[in-house]
Amino acid sequence: MAIEARNKITTSFNMSSMTDIVFLLLIFFMVTSTQIAPNGLQVSLPQSSSQVKLIPHVSVSIDASGRFAVNTTVVPFEEVENRLKQELAGQEEPAIVLRVDKDVPTGETVKIMEIANRNRWKFTLATKP
Repeated sequence: MAIEARNKITTSFNMSSMTDIVFLLLIFFMVTSTQIAPNGLQVSLPQSSSQVKLIPHVSVSIDASGRFAVNTTVVPFEEVENRLKQELAGQEEPAIVLRVDKDVPTGETVKIMEIANRNRWKFTLATKP
């Protein structure tokens, strides 16, 4: 009489627990990656090796002495926003090109960026090649 083993060893592998772990890791990385992204302003560096050809837009210039100019007209800072609203009225995608002297403090540039963000205008920081 042949004796048979009651416990048979199965050679299959159950993947359900492995897929649960993979999905948990996927959710963890998706949640943490959205929290790492910075919420800062995206601007170009003062010097760049590549140039983007832009459609002519309104330009705001700030020279080393802190004077503001919209296109070619020098205006006091208090009038810059109203002047930009006049220049950009009626454009589908209003955009500003910032031409800032490299010696100008960052705070002066941020003032113009805040005006652009408040009015939902796009802006580009002009660089030299």
